[in-house]
Amino acid sequence: MKLNYKRVIFVGFAFFLISAFWQAYDTIIPKILTDKFGLSQAISGAIMALDNIFALVLLPVFGALSDKVSSRFGRRTPFIVVGAVCAAVLLVTLSLPDRAQLRNIEAATATEGEAYTESLGAIWDENPSVHDWRSEDLLAGKKPLQELIGRDEFTSIPMTVTEENGTSKTNPEYSNVVVPARQAYAARMTAQNGAPLVVFMILLFLTLVAMGTFRSPAVALMPDVTVKPLRSKANAVINLMGTAGGILVLLLGTVFGTGKTVNALMSYTTFFSIVAGIMMVGLAVFVWKVREPQWAADMQEESERLGIDAPAESAEQTEVRTLSRAERISLLLILASVVFWFMGYNAVTSKYSVYASTVLNVDYNTTLLIAQAAAIVAYLPVGMLSSRLGRKKMILGGVVILATSFFFASFLSAESPELVKQLLMPLLFALAGIGWATINVNSYPMVVELSRGSNVGKYTGFYYTASMSAQVVTPILSGAFLDLNFRTLFPYATVFVVLAFVTMLFVKHGDSRPEAKEVILDAVGGDD
Repeated sequence: MKLNYKRVIFVGFAFFLISAFWQAYDTIIPKILTDKFGLSQAISGAIMALDNIFALVLLPVFGALSDKVSSRFGRRTPFIVVGAVCAAVLLVTLSLPDRAQLRNIEAATATEGEAYTESLGAIWDENPSVHDWRSEDLLAGKKPLQELIGRDEFTSIPMTVTEENGTSKTNPEYSNVVVPARQAYAARMTAQNGAPLVVFMILLFLTLVAMGTFRSPAVALMPDVTVKPLRSKANAVINLMGTAGGILVLLLGTVFGTGKTVNALMSYTTFFSIVAGIMMVGLAVFVWKVREPQWAADMQEESERLGIDAPAESAEQTEVRTLSRAERISLLLILASVVFWFMGYNAVTSKYSVYASTVLNVDYNTTLLIAQAAAIVAYLPVGMLSSRLGRKKMILGGVVILATSFFFASFLSAESPELVKQLLMPLLFALAGIGWATINVNSYPMVVELSRGSNVGKYTGFYYTASMSAQVVTPILSGAFLDLNFRTLFPYATVFVVLAFVTMLFVKHGDSRPEAKEVILDAVGGDD
């Protein structure tokens, strides 16, 4: 029994374009909401949770709906094509209200500097020590917002300071004064003219709906064309493709400087347009190479030959299977684990772009790239090891790695020596990438392992209902903690990942069950 890597890679282009979208969304949208519209971390977190709220309804519905579709293009492909095109177009339109808000900010005259003057006064009342940074100069200057971005020639509070040993470190007064004042000024502009924010929210709603219509069908396509014993290995390839999409967008962000504090008020029109182009290239390859009906029929035949349960080839082939009590308990425990580790992981991914520039003064693109690169290296070895050791053991190991990396990251702050941040943060993010890869490769296959007949889309919906429920709550909850103290981010994430270890420990079903030596490890490749 051999995994057809070529086919899985082409199927993975659907996940490639999905991950490219979400990488851009998760890193840029929070910055627009806080830097351009001046929203608090809690409100920004609530808006970031909208995609997960919609997903709670849309992913199970469209997953189950795609189970029932019968077309000459297959069950999943029509959803993927229509949804991806709509999402790419809408992503570009999101930059229009962003530009409108930027124009409002840039049009502010010097006399309107009272907006941030009031904000600075309140902040200095809470931080008297910052008077040492010639606060009177800023208060008297009444410069417009764009001059508070942090360039040394515009403000008497530089972004970094040099220590006696010659190393530079983040200036805590910049994080405590300039950034909050700048965001408060943006909030004043939003209060004066809320039209850009209203338009932005409407377009955001439509974009998230478009993404919700095809995510479950895209993910369900992998088990449609892969026999059960090989799904962890196939899922490793799918996640590798998704990570490639994410890395491409992070590299793009590095080129555009989206993670630099000095670019907090940049326009994202070109950036979003290129991301949409990447999505369309991925979709073009998918449509060109994937032959869903034929590949699903081939998988059906192989499963029957090996005596393995398989998803139905068509909507008419419906088999209903009731889980035993023990299997139901395991399914609930797996889903609870999914909730917990997404509570921790998504808190970091949805807020790290803000955390990195505000607390650490590092480019979030670099550290996230390291995590993604480590995940890419880990995916295939993890998939192969899972065939030997089992999915549960691999997940538990991944959870330990992820919790460890978050725990030690919680000790880094603006006051940490620059050399420590430069060495330790990349290492911790590499570990986090490996841990998350290990979890991700095996968790979804454990859920669909319990499915039978034509309900793979339904069980895919179960998986995403659990993950999206966590991602509804965690941006809001973690955002509320961040409004109190930014350093709560990584301790918060650590606690929830540890809880995931506890629930996964008691899972008894859903592991891989190779039935012959030939299933254990096949050669890389496979005829097409």
